[in-house]
Amino acid sequence: MTLAIVVFAISTPLSFLAVAAVLRWLRRKQILDHPNERSSHSRPTPRGGGLAITPLLLIGLLGLGLHPAVIGGAAALFLLSWRDDRGSLPASVRLALQLAAVAVGLFFLPPILPGLPFWADRLLAGFAWLWFVNLYNFMDGIDGITGIETISLAIGLALLGGSLPQSALLAGVMLGFLGLNWHPAKIFLGDSGSVPLGYLLGWMLLSLAGQGHQAAALILPAYYLADATLTLVKRALRFEPIWQAHRQHLYQQAVRGGASHAQVSLLILFCNAMLIATAWLSAKVGWAGLPAAVLITAALLIRLGELGRRQSP
Repeated sequence: MTLAIVVFAISTPLSFLAVAAVLRWLRRKQILDHPNERSSHSRPTPRGGGLAITPLLLIGLLGLGLHPAVIGGAAALFLLSWRDDRGSLPASVRLALQLAAVAVGLFFLPPILPGLPFWADRLLAGFAWLWFVNLYNFMDGIDGITGIETISLAIGLALLGGSLPQSALLAGVMLGFLGLNWHPAKIFLGDSGSVPLGYLLGWMLLSLAGQGHQAAALILPAYYLADATLTLVKRALRFEPIWQAHRQHLYQQAVRGGASHAQVSLLILFCNAMLIATAWLSAKVGWAGLPAAVLITAALLIRLGELGRRQSP
């Protein structure tokens, strides 16, 4: 506990200062995210907060005992994603490296569903991890949302038996980032932050499942899983290119309907607090906690949909 407190107390201001320094550099280099028809912001904003937070996380998590293979996979995704932030790379290139990073990490994961044959377990875990990497990137579309989600997951992981110092580092680094990313954001995370975060958190959630908490590993990120997956399915059914940026997630529709970025992010925080409690309960009652999580998530999706219909263009 003492180490976790120290890690949190150091990482929060260090992250804020690192993000502030990167922000100045991005402005000087004019590395900006310009508004377009798929954006949820209205003015050019520096993109590349991952340049500050990802190295802090990788160095800190390595020192706190996260497996070096996972650190290496996240570092490779960080470098590729920073290149993508500066100029779009083909989806095939991004997917190939993500597959490679996930494949390496799978060698060091415990069985997720011990009743399955090993090959089926690895296939399921790999697919889930790859999807989580991408959905974490897809869902990073308004101010504050990724910081809120990451801190929520870090708290949940800490309560359910994950490494307390590692969770404290995640929470501290993202809280420092939120100081400059809260609405109206002065800096965006970019793929160099969201993609490695999805990879690292995917590993931690799968590790939690490997400890016997499969239900909790599904419940903690339930809102992100639901909004991203439902949106992907709807776009696929309409034969729209699923890899292209858009504003069709329910949280984006809520902002388009007139809700502020802060209001939507706080709604997600409130939902996540209930999901954390439900996940903690599921550690005692198993899959019996899942229906409550479904109801909580459905209520948030419905509320976001209502907000999106208020003034939706």
